[in-house]
Amino acid sequence: MAAAAGEGDGPRVGVALGSGSARGWAHVGVLRALERAGVRPAVVCGSSIGALVGAAYAAGHLGALERWLRGLTWRDVVRFLDVSFAGGGFIEGERLMAFFTEHAELPPIEALAVRYGAVATELDTGREVWFTEGPLAEAVRASIALPGLFTPVRHGDRWLVDGGLVNPVPVSLCRALGAEVVVAVNLNGDIVRRPQARAVRVQESLDGALLGRLREEVAGYLKARAPARVRALLEARPRGPGLLEVVAGAINIMQDRITRSRMAGDPPEAVVLPRLAHIGLMEFHRAREAIAEGRAAVRRALPALEEALGARLSAP
Repeated sequence: MAAAAGEGDGPRVGVALGSGSARGWAHVGVLRALERAGVRPAVVCGSSIGALVGAAYAAGHLGALERWLRGLTWRDVVRFLDVSFAGGGFIEGERLMAFFTEHAELPPIEALAVRYGAVATELDTGREVWFTEGPLAEAVRASIALPGLFTPVRHGDRWLVDGGLVNPVPVSLCRALGAEVVVAVNLNGDIVRRPQARAVRVQESLDGALLGRLREEVAGYLKARAPARVRALLEARPRGPGLLEVVAGAINIMQDRITRSRMAGDPPEAVVLPRLAHIGLMEFHRAREAIAEGRAAVRRALPALEEALGARLSAP
């Protein structure tokens, strides 16, 4: 039987999994579809949510992750919001990482069957930080530390935040780890250009859930100490865009611009573009939709993939 693309005598294939928060579950569908097409990457790199899905793939636990995601509900997502007041973000992220490590055996990065890399950003300098060895969970947690939402991660004497700030689709890291053909998965390609499709329930549902958790945490304090006028102001519904709608919009614009710039300077051989503008920043419970769109995006990109790999691929 002929070797799959990326194995044997074919080019060494790398997949760069981009940032995009809840839209990142599409990476599961992308990786599944690539395997069905006969493409088995030797290198997998990711930024933010791409680092998490890439870690599951590299550790051989993509199936377990997919099964969990398909049963994930909105209530489950809210339960993972471990609210923080002193860590530089609303969410600690420890509950999520505890679940991730509990349900997956995570060897050191250098012991993985495929080359793996994750991108984070040094908060003080803006320098890009690459994790290519060491504990896998630490690399993932640093890479997903979305500013304003997840608390930064202390690594040695540095504070690290989301890798999507500097390298949303880490083509360059794939090449540094030996990839000869890079398939980039860009989750933000249609976000800024299709603002009308962005779900308004991002504000209504997640803002409500997150602010509800915050109110639970401070309710006793406010009742005992805050004047009635202050409480009324804090509980008033915002007239303009919600907190997370503003954060999401700003991050979408930033990552779209950075992605275009980085990929223009270091273009991948093929690009997979899931259409995910309808999925909000933290709508992690919509995994089924995202996974299905990931598969569909690979089908649309099949001619470009075949050209880049110089091989006939199976229909994913």
